[in-house]
Amino acid sequence: MKQLIECVPNFSEGCDMSVIKTITDEIEKVEGVKLLDVDPGKATNRTVVTFVGTPEAVIEAAFMAIRKASEVIDMSKHHGEHPRFGGTDVCPLVPISNISMEETARYAHQLAERVGKELEIPVYCYERAALTDERRNLANCRSGEYEGLSTKLEDPHWKPDFGPAKFNPRTGAIAIGARDFLVAYNINLNTTSTRRANAVAFDIRDKGRPVREGNPITGKIKKDENGQEIWEPGALKACKAIGWFIEEYGIAQVSINLTNISITSVHEAFEVSCEKAQERGMRVSGSELVGLVPKKAMIDAGKYFLKKQQRSVGVSEEEIIKIAVKSLGLDDLKPFNPREKIIEYLLEDPKEKQLITMSAEGFTNETASESPAPGGGSVSAYIAALGVSLGTMVANLSSHKAGWDERWQEFSTWAEKGQKLKDELLYLVDEDTRAFNKIMDAFALAKSTEQEKLFRSSAIQDATRYAIEVPFRTMQKAFESFEIIAAMVETGNPNSVTDAGVGALCVRAAVIGAYLNVKVNGTGFKDKVFLDQIMKQAEELVIKAKTAEEEILTAVNLKITK
Repeated sequence: MKQLIECVPNFSEGCDMSVIKTITDEIEKVEGVKLLDVDPGKATNRTVVTFVGTPEAVIEAAFMAIRKASEVIDMSKHHGEHPRFGGTDVCPLVPISNISMEETARYAHQLAERVGKELEIPVYCYERAALTDERRNLANCRSGEYEGLSTKLEDPHWKPDFGPAKFNPRTGAIAIGARDFLVAYNINLNTTSTRRANAVAFDIRDKGRPVREGNPITGKIKKDENGQEIWEPGALKACKAIGWFIEEYGIAQVSINLTNISITSVHEAFEVSCEKAQERGMRVSGSELVGLVPKKAMIDAGKYFLKKQQRSVGVSEEEIIKIAVKSLGLDDLKPFNPREKIIEYLLEDPKEKQLITMSAEGFTNETASESPAPGGGSVSAYIAALGVSLGTMVANLSSHKAGWDERWQEFSTWAEKGQKLKDELLYLVDEDTRAFNKIMDAFALAKSTEQEKLFRSSAIQDATRYAIEVPFRTMQKAFESFEIIAAMVETGNPNSVTDAGVGALCVRAAVIGAYLNVKVNGTGFKDKVFLDQIMKQAEELVIKAKTAEEEILTAVNLKITK
């Protein structure tokens, strides 16, 4: 499995996009990385760049970008709202798949050492790559910012982890780290007061605010018996926040870093910010995501707001994300395009032709063409997806039925199960065609030498086994749909009982159709133990599917005649 890490360098330039283009061009020159996002901010005079790839490629691309930034950004002339101390201010690495945080931290050290040695830029390692506890916190590494960097570098306590302890007015310093996925998230307020925005930031951030004697603003900070300052923690864990004024939009914002969205989610940060702002006489008008966000964060937010409305969460991914965007006000300041902001969407290969993205007419025409794929396996998966979709539709209609308000959650649960099955079956539509193509590719392999013949034979067997497993998986997922359909016939909106019945017909056809593909693909497969086992299970599913369909149609007809 390929290892993937994400790199999110922040460059101290947000106004001149030609400068940023020269930096991102360096990233795109490196094979094995994909540039996902470039997010400039004029008020902060800062651009957040996101790219992903294999570790070695990412390290090379990051170094090239940092080197180019040192050539085209002059920190002695930089001004912006965001804290900063270098041309490439921070460069975090984030584990994405098949790589541990410990491995990612080692790659961060490799990059830091190279930057310090070859570019002679002072480097501080932070977060999970920190070499001392004090430097885990980025705010400590960047304390004093660029203006205080010259004095800081003279202090032996703040000797850089890599590179010279020497002030370079052009480049400044850089923080290189390894961290969990961080969501940069800004809350828009209906005020121009930075002080008021800071008050909300202190209310919510994990660190909170110092406890003072007398006046809460100017009073002396209280200390405990050990002489340590006493702080009152904020409402949210794994949350850093400050307030600032954004000239570009003419409003104040609470700028938030959510360092672990499994602890504090985007929607929780939004809701708590709304509460705290209201307590201080302000209103949240919307919010802004800086950089990219994992799809799960948007799905969780959409489902949260749907549940608040007592609506079914068993709707399409597109609809859930639309609800999240509108509820969070992500289009308050500028248009929000999920396809440009959600990391999983950006990792999709735009060149890959997918059957499920075709129109109904297009899919039908492709099936009817002289091409052997899509064939019966893909069509079976698609019929099953339609069948479970009909059951899911009945669940959603029941959840929204007038007079059934107290049952919305019951039907929402069924609809959510249906959506999950539908998505898996839609995936199998294309996967069945891909499995067929793998067999064709295996048969096309060279067979001139004995070694080539052995390799080709092995590849054909591997591809054939997968071509058996995929339609069998379709059988299993299709059969699971009967549970939802049967429940909707029994307890769902009676006006839609025939829709559930049609769903049962589709699912039965899908199970039998996929079974035929399991059977035909097994012809000539050499592993008879595997084949006998899977055929036995497949035959049992066919019998169960016929029984389930018959029982459901009987129930449907009884409902119709009442």
